[in-house]
Amino acid sequence: MGYQSISEILISLDADFEAAEAHGVAVGMLSIAIQADADNWLQLILSDYADIPAQYTEPLLDLFEKTRKVLANGLDEFGFDLLLPDDDEPLAEQSEALRAWCLGFLFGVGYLRSQVAWPGEVAEIMQDIVEITKLDTNIENGDDEDANALMELREYLRTAVLTVKDYFPETLPVQSH
Repeated sequence: MGYQSISEILISLDADFEAAEAHGVAVGMLSIAIQADADNWLQLILSDYADIPAQYTEPLLDLFEKTRKVLANGLDEFGFDLLLPDDDEPLAEQSEALRAWCLGFLFGVGYLRSQVAWPGEVAEIMQDIVEITKLDTNIENGDDEDANALMELREYLRTAVLTVKDYFPETLPVQSH
């Protein structure tokens, strides 16, 4: 399922998160603990998860499990991608989704591991992601330079996620909230 399909589901359910941010939460959780629980994720992004018909939750759970599989298999950065609008969408929408994805990622990481001191490169990556959340998304008439900058940020985040995930063992205990 692509960005648009997930977005439509979340909008129809009046979810607390939009598609990019919800995916960021999932990736953040899975980067810290690959065995993170999909039900916890759904409870975070949907208010009344228990009352939602399977026709809506199954595609969301599928997204979570596919993301888990890609991250668990240790595929290179080209096997993993962020759930964002297509490149032909307005740059303002793409940049806002990228910013929201980063907010979601930080939320997902913090949901499972709230720590002041991060190991190695992870501290720098977390700070970089915090800075990306400050991205100016008011791009009315973006040009090729803006599009290239956005693409570079996306590529950086793909690599950064895999670096973060590599710092945490598969068996990290998951905190329940």
